[in-house]
Amino acid sequence: MYDLLIKNGKVVTPVSVYTADVAVQGEKIAAIGTNFGEAKKCVDAAGKYVLPGAIDAHTHLAMPFGGTVSSDGYGAGTRAAACGGTTTVFDYAPQIKGCGIVESVEKRHKMAEKEACVDYAFHCYVTDMMGGKLLDEWPDIIQYGVTSIKCFTVYKKEKMMVTDGEIVQILQKGKETGMMTNVHCENPDVIDLNTERFLKEGKTSAWYHYLSRPEFVEAEADKRVIHWAKSLNAPVYIVHLANKEGMEEVTRAKDEGYPVYAETCPQYLHFTCDVYKRADGRNFICSPPMKGQESQDALWAGIQRGDIDTIATDHCPFQSYEKDWGKDDFTKVPNGCAGIENMFPYMLAAANSGRITFSKAVELCCANPARIFGCPSKGLLEAGRDADIVLYDPEKDFTISQKNMHSDSDHTIWEGTKLHGYPVQTYSRGRLVYDNEKFVGEYGWGKFLRREPHQA
Repeated sequence: MYDLLIKNGKVVTPVSVYTADVAVQGEKIAAIGTNFGEAKKCVDAAGKYVLPGAIDAHTHLAMPFGGTVSSDGYGAGTRAAACGGTTTVFDYAPQIKGCGIVESVEKRHKMAEKEACVDYAFHCYVTDMMGGKLLDEWPDIIQYGVTSIKCFTVYKKEKMMVTDGEIVQILQKGKETGMMTNVHCENPDVIDLNTERFLKEGKTSAWYHYLSRPEFVEAEADKRVIHWAKSLNAPVYIVHLANKEGMEEVTRAKDEGYPVYAETCPQYLHFTCDVYKRADGRNFICSPPMKGQESQDALWAGIQRGDIDTIATDHCPFQSYEKDWGKDDFTKVPNGCAGIENMFPYMLAAANSGRITFSKAVELCCANPARIFGCPSKGLLEAGRDADIVLYDPEKDFTISQKNMHSDSDHTIWEGTKLHGYPVQTYSRGRLVYDNEKFVGEYGWGKFLRREPHQA
């Protein structure tokens, strides 16, 4: 007798949708089919879609930045994830000053294992190559189960940036070891030049955050990083892609057969730079910023072509009073927005409306991040994989509000957004953790996900 049987639902894969039952034994999917008989617990999913839990491969939980710390720790962040149908969260562990990668990740791991409500993994972002010695840690961190490294081409003043030469070294080492190199692409010198000029001219509203780092500032860095990766034939993953020219460069590299991957975020698919003209524009300040309509259209076209590989959130919320530090100076606003609870519902609503297919939503939010980042137990509904399962009601209407979110953030940029269709249940490794707008999980339930090296 199975522990759980989800019956009569429409099972979604990256290539098809079909009616079947999903049988769960312990923490794993045991079988998918029909006529399984009885189970200890049966759930009738008639009229609902049955999907794999989403993977948010880009979050910043309890992240020190801008003179404060992001408002969602591992408990609140993964709680919100579960309530939005996300069952695996990848967090960026910052390299701690004077420490290597393994030590930096271990400290984060100890924080997460006490709090996480769903499974979690880490990237580590590099800020100090330690005279080249850091590269010697690659085999150790891969053995630990972390198989991706992030570099910033920006945040020079914050001492988070690495040099062009160091990025090339990291790309080369990644090619040799199976380590995926993730890169935040923007040109720091142009941003600093623009920012200094705007401040001198007294142009300090949120709108000038966008104008200090407009489309070409991101596009130039996208092109530069992709050029290096192509020259080395090394895998590279462009995080939070937000501009048309960068999208075109990704498409060109893919058409030429290079292992170039691109992630974008729901905020870039829904909002444009016009949000920075709003009275609450500072709440939307993130980097890179939302861009113009032309860029947004290009991203949706990239999704349709298959040139956007993943959707993630860059979830990094700060409280309203912290955002208000920059009401008279955009440079003082901590960069980041909430989104971890909104990603999967937003993309599924896009599928429900016919803008994309449900299979495409699963490809972007589940299967592709699992494949790219070495998670063979995640990302698909099939026998032997973890029983990370989401039930989605295509007829449920839902209006996003801070009041019905499960984050610790006191506001959401998605306030008032109406979605037709919404998740009604989330299972993490066979355990119900979200049920009809209520979190029913347990802090500390989530497990550390050790990942495999990237296979080009």
